[in-house]
Amino acid sequence: MEKNEKNDNQSWLLRFVKGMFVGSGFIVPGVSGGALAAIFGIYERIINFLANITKNFKENVRFFLPVGIGALVGIAILSWGISYLLGSFEVIITWFFIGAIVGTAPALWAEAGKEGRDRKDYIIMIIAFVFGIILLGFGNQLFNGAVQPSFIAWMVCGALIALGILIPGMSPSNFILYMGLYQAMADGFKTFDLVIIIPIGIGGLITILLLAKVIEKIFSTNYSEFFHFIVGIVLASTLMIVPLGSAYAGFGFLQFLMCFVLFTLGALLGWWMSQLENRYK
Repeated sequence: MEKNEKNDNQSWLLRFVKGMFVGSGFIVPGVSGGALAAIFGIYERIINFLANITKNFKENVRFFLPVGIGALVGIAILSWGISYLLGSFEVIITWFFIGAIVGTAPALWAEAGKEGRDRKDYIIMIIAFVFGIILLGFGNQLFNGAVQPSFIAWMVCGALIALGILIPGMSPSNFILYMGLYQAMADGFKTFDLVIIIPIGIGGLITILLLAKVIEKIFSTNYSEFFHFIVGIVLASTLMIVPLGSAYAGFGFLQFLMCFVLFTLGALLGWWMSQLENRYK
């Protein structure tokens, strides 16, 4: 009895921590909530839940309650610290997220191949990788920070956030940053500004209602192909957030050491969470 209760508490805490990571995908540039959900083994269940809200409703609510709370906590914490952390330690913090992705990569690869893989899956993965590089690499040229804040603009931001969950590897914050609305969005979350939060919620809800069924259908008919597509997008989005060149200007031994330490901590955390996930599946 005590053992079962301990396992339940560990499972609840595990889902809470996963939710914090998934929530970070809403607010941290270069990070995809959907990719992190896939990496941590809850993406498919999220899609099934969103596509069939009334099916096993109570069970799913119990399962996703700690995930949702964790996501809100992650958004709240990062909204308060985002300007300082990413302004002062962007490179070092980014290496922590890269480490977390690397630590969970073996589990994601195993999940993608659980129904087998063939040459077609590898081709799809390569195509997805190239597509992800192009999409992320040229997204800033598409928007170029020219969008003015408005109800419609915030609804578009909400739609992008929802797509970041529905389409693993897509980082909504990247596009919101390109639109020039990122800082205002972070400030809105931090101050709980309903003028910003309400239209974001509406845009996200509409997008989920329109597309969740489509994503679920793709999963049910083309699981292996779609999951290898996800792997390709995850690889591309991870590569695109690796700091290069001038990002290390002024770095000394201590800063490089911190990058290594946080990368290692992130990898260990990701690996640990993957091992726990295997225990609870």
